[in-house]
Amino acid sequence: MIRNVLSIAGSDPSGGAGIQADLKAFSARGVYGMAVMTALTAQNTQGVCGVHLVPAAFVADQIAAVLADVRVDAIKIGMIATAEIADAVADALVPHQGIPIVLDPVMVAKGGAALLDPSAVDVLIKRLSPLATLLTPNLPEAAALLHVYAAATRSDMAEQADSLRQLGPEAVLVKGGHLAGDESPDVLSTASGPTWFEAKRIPTANTHGTGCTLSSALAAELAKGASVHEAVTRAKAYLAGAVGHADGLSVGSGHGPVHHFHALWSAASA
Repeated sequence: MIRNVLSIAGSDPSGGAGIQADLKAFSARGVYGMAVMTALTAQNTQGVCGVHLVPAAFVADQIAAVLADVRVDAIKIGMIATAEIADAVADALVPHQGIPIVLDPVMVAKGGAALLDPSAVDVLIKRLSPLATLLTPNLPEAAALLHVYAAATRSDMAEQADSLRQLGPEAVLVKGGHLAGDESPDVLSTASGPTWFEAKRIPTANTHGTGCTLSSALAAELAKGASVHEAVTRAKAYLAGAVGHADGLSVGSGHGPVHHFHALWSAASA
């Protein structure tokens, strides 16, 4: 049976991040993708130059319409933008607990533009994180959620991952891409303790949408029945391939997208 996965996120018209990246990752991982839009953005590989929010009530209407008709096997939550939208998403999902949820706390775009209102941080923590099967912050996002300084060491990462898990999600994956050095380790905190996932840093400027892509791949794997550990292992391997083949694309002049279909497209079509 083909699984159905829903993304609740913002739009990226250049196709590298947001809902566009989510749907590509869902397809690449063999699940049927659906999307609820929270915001329109005007952006390209060089940055975000505008954001137009979808009314919170209409975000809720979109979620309700999907859940009233379609079996949803997992949900990925990305850009929620405001406290009002965060509340609306939480209200819409509370009656449907039991569906695996990956919460990617999108706060800042690759080019530096803010994508989450500061007032929404506490709502995200108090209302959305307790619904999450897996929370996936990078180092600046983890620090912002905890109101502390960004982790600079592995021990800091593990401590922050555990602190975030105490706030409600079943598991937390803190991504170490912002650490200095040639390594890019991630740490997964679960009730059984921390697990480290090691990775070499891949030398490329084309990393637009990596967080969106990873969280979507995680949701896809959870939808297919993987455990959290299995989902992280598979999703990270997929993302490594997508980043490793990113230079095979020619999209824009800034931070280009990863190659979501690296395992499916021939060199000629890429």
